[in-house]
Amino acid sequence: MSGPGSVTSPAGPGAASETGRGAGGTPPPGAETWLIRGARLLGGDPAGILVVGGMIAEIGPGAAAASAANVIDADGLIALPGLVDLHTHLREPGREDAETVATGTAAAALGGFTAVHAMANTEPVADTAGVVEQIWRLGRQAGRCDVQPVGAVTAGIDGRRLAELGAMADSAARVRVFSDDGRCVSDAVLMRRALEYVKAFGGVIAQHAQEPRLTEGAQMNEGEVSGMLGLAGWPAVAEEAVIARDCLLAAHVGSALHVCHVSTAGSVEIIRWAKSKGWQVTAEVTPHHLLLTDDLAASYDPVFKVNPPLRTAADVAALRAALADGTIDCVATDHAPHPLEDKETEWAAAAFGMTGLETALRVVHEAMVGTGLLDWAGVADRMSARPAAIGRLAAHGHPLAPGWPANLVLYDPAARAAVDPAAHASKSRNTPFAGMMLPGRVVATFLRGSPTVLEGKLAR
Repeated sequence: MSGPGSVTSPAGPGAASETGRGAGGTPPPGAETWLIRGARLLGGDPAGILVVGGMIAEIGPGAAAASAANVIDADGLIALPGLVDLHTHLREPGREDAETVATGTAAAALGGFTAVHAMANTEPVADTAGVVEQIWRLGRQAGRCDVQPVGAVTAGIDGRRLAELGAMADSAARVRVFSDDGRCVSDAVLMRRALEYVKAFGGVIAQHAQEPRLTEGAQMNEGEVSGMLGLAGWPAVAEEAVIARDCLLAAHVGSALHVCHVSTAGSVEIIRWAKSKGWQVTAEVTPHHLLLTDDLAASYDPVFKVNPPLRTAADVAALRAALADGTIDCVATDHAPHPLEDKETEWAAAAFGMTGLETALRVVHEAMVGTGLLDWAGVADRMSARPAAIGRLAAHGHPLAPGWPANLVLYDPAARAAVDPAAHASKSRNTPFAGMMLPGRVVATFLRGSPTVLEGKLAR
């Protein structure tokens, strides 16, 4: 085969790097070797990438002449570090009709992700050491990307008492991020206690910022479109008020706060202010909030119903600018799969949420790279390095350089195609991008030197 992403085996003869190789320039016995020829690292000049035994052994012109058991012609492809998602709903245990760890991690691999954080609103809730360890082990069994469980902040995510934060932190899953996502920790005293508790072991509280009294019965963004459609509005202040309160609490305690799925221009300004004070506040934005607006609700198609809701074009512009200047640290998918019967119904009865793992990089390409707001190095920072650091994942988010684990993605920026939900690995099909023309294609995803996706298809 030839062309971008083609694979040959065995490789032809050539000089080999000594880094990570056996005597005489040959790989150590049993080591899996891959040579990626001509990839553009972070969109830069073409170079060879030699992968030996799960590690990057060499990068540069010399690597292109190395010998390896497997060779990929990556001419025209961009090499990025493996993507990291801080916000994924894998649904297992309890809602395997919507997603499982196996199908969710397959979707993640197809999207270029090598690690995901699995949110706690499962059934039962991930609020004990036993449940988070179950999810962690399911991720290890699936093997397509690393799964880091997120523990609940409150028992049963009911907002009344703290969950077993210390036990989850000490478990085999080594939980460091805690969130009641799907619900807000609206009690200020509980939020303060949670921030104080996790400070002791370097944890972070990830808040779903939604004042519940201001959003009772809310269906979409409060504004001109909600008034025209007669749907109950979700005011921006319901998000912004909680973010302001929690930034102040984090500063008071001296602990780490992460703000989930920021969606309004006002929220951006509050986070920018908090960061200017030097407080430990980080934030994420979803791909759909970078590209879609509340005008889409005029179709009454519940595929566009999400929490927090799609906002205005002005909010989208503010979110893009904040991601570009670093006020918003990273992109997180908030991948929220739902079975057909929960979405293909009338708007008021439909579930909130959208899938996002398989389209995230393509949407960021469209919204940020295509507009000149980020280059590919910026994408690597916002979708790999920063989320790995916020999520306390020591094995991910590293640069593409010799001596680091070979977690990497090969991406074809020249491709452009309509999004086809039927081709997705997720069990659910509730993508708001169905039929939309988007750029790019993930050609290969490597997890510790082994391909989980190859030529755009699941490899194992």
